[in-house]
This record gives sequence, structure tokens and C-alpha cells, in this order.
Amino acid sequence: MYRDIEIFRLVMQAGSTSRAAEKLGISQPAVSQAIKRLETAAGLKLFDRIRGKLEPKREALLLIEEVDQFFIGLERIEHRIKSLHQLGERSLHIASYPALGNQFIPRAISRFLRSGYNVQISLKVLSSRDVYQQVSSGIADFGFLANEIDTDKLEHSELFSENAVVVMSNSHPLAAKSIVTPEDLAKTDFIALSPEDSAQKRLIEAMNLRGLTLNTRIETPYSITVCELARCGVGAGIVNPLVAADFLERGLQVRALSIPIAFKSLLVFRPGTLLSDTSRDFVSTVRLQQAEDIKKMQAVLKNSVRC
Repeated sequence: MYRDIEIFRLVMQAGSTSRAAEKLGISQPAVSQAIKRLETAAGLKLFDRIRGKLEPKREALLLIEEVDQFFIGLERIEHRIKSLHQLGERSLHIASYPALGNQFIPRAISRFLRSGYNVQISLKVLSSRDVYQQVSSGIADFGFLANEIDTDKLEHSELFSENAVVVMSNSHPLAAKSIVTPEDLAKTDFIALSPEDSAQKRLIEAMNLRGLTLNTRIETPYSITVCELARCGVGAGIVNPLVAADFLERGLQVRALSIPIAFKSLLVFRPGTLLSDTSRDFVSTVRLQQAEDIKKMQAVLKNSVRC
């Protein structure tokens, strides 16, 4: 039954038997047969079959929650076994949401290793929800996530809070301004972050208070994508300044926003678990890298005021 449950999980993740079969390297009929065996063994109908496609029923949605927890437990066991094999070799297992994990954390890792630490590092770049799951299950030693996620069941502290900056291309009309206002944003094509993003929510609230609306052209969950789209001339957007720092030498224009819209990042780890000395040293390095990047960003913003 284990194999059938594994196939069921992949079907739920992939969204179809054909994609699941492709990932598993088996035939689509084999996947369908596994689902039928699982339904028979469980005495439940997990899917409706509509025009040859499987549509998950409520029972399947409830079952997948338990199945996911089971497989997360297996990952945790595998993680512990690997750790036991590496006794005497220091290691760090880090999970980070994309705003920090794609470029900022790699810079911090480089700084950390250059300072002389002989440590093996695993970095997983995941959604904030998946970071929470990795840390709560013990797979990651600690994690970095956005402040939209409920962290009641984890130890957490604010890593840093930085005001949003506005990004645009060299040729964008807003590049001629030193400080961008909500009124300016209302007059341009806007590249928006996801509606659930806390910074995006605060911007919308600030715009509403002024009787303004955004002309959203594109929506994306990632600041890094906002930066690249803005650099390509699609429009303007607000982003985490630590992300914008990676684009300063790539033709992206960055300006201060006239109202405070904070991007907050949290450090999370399991309750009752003390961070190792190596982990604490790495977090200190992250803070040093953040201070350096923000200092560089402030210099750029100050220079744009002079211009």
C-alpha cells in the first residue's frame, strides 16, 4: 500500500495521472490502477472521474493532509540519519523564503565561509509556508520567512524591517524623481506583489486613504521578479530593498517611497531548541550583510536626491 499512497500523493501534487506517470517513469494506466487499489483498500472513493480526468473529492483533500505529514516525517528521519553519518562535521540546514533566499542569503553564506568557517550548508528556497513546515518538522535548523505567516508554534524574532523602495527602468518617467509618492504610482503601470503580501496590503490601504488606485499591469509573488520586470520597462513596483540591491549594477533605477511601507523578515526555529554556536554566528553574519546592503542602498537613494 505504501507505493499506492506515494502515487496518490504525486497525483495530488501533479494534478493529473499523466503528469504523475511522467514524473514516476511509469505508464498512466499503472498510476490509475494504483489509485483504484488505494480506493478499494480504504473503502473510499477519492476521485470523481470526469471526462477521463480525476477530480479529487473531499475525502482525497482530507487524506492528503495526513499523507503529507507522513512523508514529512520520513524526510525528518532521513535528515537525522544523514546527520548521524556526519557526526564531527558541522552542518547548517537553512530554509528561506525567496525574497532573501535567492540572492541575499547566498551573499551572506559567501561572507560566512570567507570568514573561515568549515561547515557544510544546505539551503532550501521555499515559500514561507514551506519554510514553516521545514523548521517545525526539524528538517531545517532555522528559517527565514515573511511576516504574513502565523508563527505561534515556533520560536521567532524579527530579523529586520526595511522600508520599501520603488523600482523602474532607466527610461521610466519616475526615474526623473528623487522621491516617489502614492500619487505618482497611481499614474503609472504598476507591477504588484501578491494580494496576500503584507507590504502590498499596506500600500493598497495607503492608496485607498488617499482615494487612489493602482493600475496593476502584472502581479507576481516575488520581489526579484518585480525588479526584473521593472528593469525591462514593464512598469514600476515596490520591493524589498535587500532584493533591489542585487540589481543596482544591472540598470535598475531605485527611488525612495514617500510613505513608510515595511518589508519584515522573521527568524524562526523550533521551540525548546537552542541555536548552535555556528547557527548564531551565521545569523550574525546575515545581519552584517543586511547592514552593508542597506548602507549601499541608502547611498544610491541619497545620490538620486542630489540629481
